[in-house]
Amino acid sequence: MPRRPITTALVSCALLALSLSPQSSGAHGSVALEDDLCAIQIGYFKAHFKIYLPRTRQHRDFCEDIPEAGESVFVMEYMHSGLGEIPLDFRIIRDVTGLGRFARWRDVQGIEDLDAATVFYQPPAVVPGVYTALYRFDEAGDYIGIVTAGPGAGDRIYTAVFPFEVGFTGFGYWPVFVLLAVIIQLNYFYMRGWFRRRRPESGRLTVVPGA
Repeated sequence: MPRRPITTALVSCALLALSLSPQSSGAHGSVALEDDLCAIQIGYFKAHFKIYLPRTRQHRDFCEDIPEAGESVFVMEYMHSGLGEIPLDFRIIRDVTGLGRFARWRDVQGIEDLDAATVFYQPPAVVPGVYTALYRFDEAGDYIGIVTAGPGAGDRIYTAVFPFEVGFTGFGYWPVFVLLAVIIQLNYFYMRGWFRRRRPESGRLTVVPGA
């Protein structure tokens, strides 16, 4: 009976890894990837969200994670006109929660000294049209962005939290390439019968002379 290649299950694993790779997955926190655009959710408000590194990456925009420290411009283009009619403030803190991309607003609320963790704060202001904030990162690391909208109608205040990294944007597709290389090598060994030859033989009687 001819051997069947073992690639089917392994390729499925590779496709799963590809779907979970940083380049193909959505963003995290209150920022999500929608139709190839980053959108930030602030309560029931939404805005397109981008980060620029004008001195080194010119017009290229990033969705949360940025590849290097330096001068960074955060931009929110309102998808809901109401955002241009209420105060907005923006804060960046070091990620002292230790939760990385899993940090949420409740975790930020649990920080004892928020001011000590804050590296940038832009106070509340009503900004029609497009909201921007400029900050120069002096070092790479894990950070959390916090956008607060309000008070608006009914004195409601809405908050969006998005963890992000500076100086690291993931491993890209390299883990997938490595996995595919392993799959090809394992399939080669299997088709050549290497595993069967290496399998320990059991159940074979050994006759000892004179026994």
